[in-house]
Amino acid sequence: MERQDVEQPRATRRVRIGSLEVGGGAPVAVQSMCATKTRDIDATVEQVHQLARAGAAIVRIAVDNEKEVEALKEIRALTDGVTLSVDLQENYRVAATVAPYVDKIRYNPGHLHHIERSKTIADKVGWLADVAGDHDCAIRIGVNCGSVAPEFLERYPGDQLEAIVQSALYHCELMERVGFDRFVVSLKDSDPEKVVAANTRFAEVRPDVPLHLGVTEAGMPPEGIIKSRLAFEKLLARGIGDTLRVSLTLPNERKHEEVEVGHKIIQDVEAGRFISVPDFGKGLNIISCPSCSRVENESFVELAQQVRELAAYAATHRITIAVMGCRVNGPGETDDADLGLWCGPSTVNLKKKDVKVGTYGYAEVLPRLRAELDRLIAERAA
Repeated sequence: MERQDVEQPRATRRVRIGSLEVGGGAPVAVQSMCATKTRDIDATVEQVHQLARAGAAIVRIAVDNEKEVEALKEIRALTDGVTLSVDLQENYRVAATVAPYVDKIRYNPGHLHHIERSKTIADKVGWLADVAGDHDCAIRIGVNCGSVAPEFLERYPGDQLEAIVQSALYHCELMERVGFDRFVVSLKDSDPEKVVAANTRFAEVRPDVPLHLGVTEAGMPPEGIIKSRLAFEKLLARGIGDTLRVSLTLPNERKHEEVEVGHKIIQDVEAGRFISVPDFGKGLNIISCPSCSRVENESFVELAQQVRELAAYAATHRITIAVMGCRVNGPGETDDADLGLWCGPSTVNLKKKDVKVGTYGYAEVLPRLRAELDRLIAERAA
C-alpha cells in the first residue's frame, strides 16, 4: 500500500433515494445488485437481506416484464427498510408499474430506442421523469460502454469515451428541461482508465451532479477487485464519487463480497492507503459481467472461471477475452474484445471482435475458444 493525499468531496447537490441521501458531502454509499431470478421471490428476498446485512445502502433488482413486476410487489413487501432500485432493461415502459414499489429507477440511455421508435428520446425521458416524480422515486442515468446510444456513436466516430460523456450530459439536460433534478449519473467501462477519464470529464462540466462509480464487467476476484480499486481510488481521491458498486463475477452465495470490498476501498482511500500494481493490465485481460438476475444460465459463472484457467498459458499476451452472461450486455460488450463469449440459456456465441465464429453448447465452447486463442497468438507472432 502507498499513502497519498485525498481531496475533499465535490459539493454536489444532495439527492434523496428513499430515506437515503447521496451527494452533497454525504458518506459514499455502497450498493450491489441481486443475482437471483426476480421471479424467484424467496431467493431474491433472501439476497436483498444478505446484501443489506453486508452494508449495501441500495440494492438493485432487474425487472424486464410484467411477471417480474408482480414478483417485485411481493419482494418489496418482504424487504421493508431496504432501499430498492429497479434496473429497467430494454422496455422502459415497465417503469410505470414498478415505480410504486422502489426508491430509484435506473435506465440506460442506450436502450431507449428499442421500443416505440416513433417517439423521441426527449419524450421518453420526460415520461420517465414524470413517473418518478409521481411516485417519489429518484433516477439513475446509467451509461455503459457496450450500449452507448447509436446517435452519439455516430456523432463522435472513433471516440467512444466522448460519446459516453456527451450522452450523459444530454440526458441530464433532458431531465432538467422538465424540472426533474433527483437524478444521479454513472459512466461505466470495463477499462479502469476509461472510467477515470469519463467521470473526470463529466465532473468538470457538471460538478453539481452526484456520480455513481462502477467498472462494468470487472470480472472475477482478485483481478476484478484490482480493476475496481484502480478506478475508484483515483476518483475518490479527487473528491469524485457519491455511490459505488464493485461488479464481480461471483456465485450467488458470495454476492455480498461486492459490498464488503466496496466498503474496504472507501476506508482505505479515506485513510490515504492506495495499491500499487505497475504491471497490471499489460498482459491477458479477462472481463466478465457481474452475476446478476439477467444471467440466462447459472453455468455462466463457472464458465468464466474455466475460461480464466484455460487461458492462463496466454498470460503474457495482450489479449482481451470477454465472457458475458445475458442478451442485454452480451452482444454489444463483446464487440471490442479480441475473443468474446456471449452466453444464452443453452448455448454460447463465440466471437472475434464483432464477428460471430459460431454457436456452441456450454460443454463444447472451451475447446473452440482454445483453438481461436491459439490462432490469434500465432497470427500476432507472424
